[in-house]
Amino acid sequence: MKAGFIGLGVQGKYLAINQARAGVDLIVYDVREEPLKELAATGARTARSCKEIGQYSEIVQICVLDDAQLEMVMLGAEGVLAGCEAGKLIVIHSTVRPGTITKLAELAATKGVEVMDVPVSGSENGAKNKTMSYMAGGSEEGFAKCRPLFEASGTKILRTGGLGTGIRAKLAHQLIICVNILAAYEGMLLGETSGVDRDTLIAVVRDGAAQSRIAERWKKVAFSATSRRVFYKDLQLCLEYGHELGLSLPGAALAQQMIEKMVA
Repeated sequence: MKAGFIGLGVQGKYLAINQARAGVDLIVYDVREEPLKELAATGARTARSCKEIGQYSEIVQICVLDDAQLEMVMLGAEGVLAGCEAGKLIVIHSTVRPGTITKLAELAATKGVEVMDVPVSGSENGAKNKTMSYMAGGSEEGFAKCRPLFEASGTKILRTGGLGTGIRAKLAHQLIICVNILAAYEGMLLGETSGVDRDTLIAVVRDGAAQSRIAERWKKVAFSATSRRVFYKDLQLCLEYGHELGLSLPGAALAQQMIEKMVA
């Protein structure tokens, strides 16, 4: 299998490294030279454009930050689709608007190219330690074809249903994470400010009805500036999509307002 990977950021770089080390015939692209050199050292080929990735690969994986970057690497004269022929598969790992997935899938279909939305959870440590979770939206045939690539970085690989279900599940997942962080932040703030030892608070949460992986790991949680930006962006996507569905999501709105404090 010839596979391509575009977007060698904090998370994508290690997903690609795992595949190269697993023996995948891999070609990669990023706008930065450093991660390209790291991937070349693992045996991966490096490309000069997204179009070249589309030409070489049977399966193209994309792990960029947002909708604008995704459209930029997919479309245009040097984009992935310009290099793809019928029968190829594009896997989108990015957390973006559901509508963007639908639009790009429709454009790809005009060339006989399938798109799957396969967001991931686990961040940098999950990619490094091969403990990633995959939420795959798309056909059963496409899922079976690309599953071996996902197995290089994790064993929690779930097909969520047809196209678009992966990204919708990921948005729900991100909302739950962030509201849990808000609850843990406020609970710990109340307890510690009142003089209760943090280890004692964690034990109370662990043994009581307030059980929460986030609260139980509060001493070990370390959020970077990148994490704050990602959470803020993902909550914005949740709020926008909730509005499309006619839903009120006040917890998501409050978590977004508090993001700088609660993941400081």
